[in-house]
Amino acid sequence: MNADLVKKKKRIRNIKENLSAYSFLFPYLLIFTVFFIFPFIYGLIISFFDWNFFFPERTEFVGFENYFKILFNSDSIYYTYFWNGLKNTVIFVVMSVPLLVGIPLVLSLFIDQQPYGYKFFRTILFMPTVLSISSVILIWKWQFYNNGGFINALLVKMGFEEIPFLLQQPWAWLSIIVVTIWWTMGPNMVIFGAGLKNIDKTLYEAARIDGAGELHIFTKITIPLLAPQMLIVMITTVLASFSVYGQPDLLTNGGPNQSTSVLMMYIRPMAYGTNANPGVATSMAVMLGLLMITVSIVQSKIINRRDKA
Repeated sequence: MNADLVKKKKRIRNIKENLSAYSFLFPYLLIFTVFFIFPFIYGLIISFFDWNFFFPERTEFVGFENYFKILFNSDSIYYTYFWNGLKNTVIFVVMSVPLLVGIPLVLSLFIDQQPYGYKFFRTILFMPTVLSISSVILIWKWQFYNNGGFINALLVKMGFEEIPFLLQQPWAWLSIIVVTIWWTMGPNMVIFGAGLKNIDKTLYEAARIDGAGELHIFTKITIPLLAPQMLIVMITTVLASFSVYGQPDLLTNGGPNQSTSVLMMYIRPMAYGTNANPGVATSMAVMLGLLMITVSIVQSKIINRRDKA
């Protein structure tokens, strides 16, 4: 009888503890469900329909037809939109991710040495992160303009020709990458800095005593011990880069000749524009999401495998 009573009390205590935990999680779960889970499921459903917002009675179930249009039907304009947008998005990811990981890592290593004024330097580097995308683009457009832009005015004064930063390639991509790095590298730098603080400095001292060079210390001590932070930074950076929209839209308007029109620039007007086709737009978004999930899983496995090795 005593044993049964003890088990009952223990069960009641576990229920109370679980209820307490879930009560703290409930606000987050509610917000996550309303703003993430429900829109995802709703969007997935729309992708299987020829959806009509204005005349719901005309909405028809078409199955995988929307996916066929964007993936295989080369005669469809949606096929051109999807593959051109995806190509430009991948170009942006390939160019931006190594720099958005490498530059914050180098800066965090420098700040970790705590040189004179490092707190001020760290604050200045992080400050652009708090700006809105419209503010960032306004600041940088003033620098990149051909007529009256600061950079081109400086080049002319130095005897060089103006550079068409926003009008020709590869300058258009270069401009977008520079703006993206300046605006978004702050969080990555902070994450790497936190990871460096947790590394036992005696490991560096022991390696130097054994005659190891700085490059060897960096590759054999710093990088392996930063694996958890590297995983977080890589995944979040790749996901953010695949979702790029504001920089090419506001800076180059997708030009020149649609060469910087990323996939999100096709999806958004197609979902809500005057010639909206929500079914095709959501199917594009689903395919982009699946690609992002796949890349994230591959990244996670590669980094974890290196960590175990």
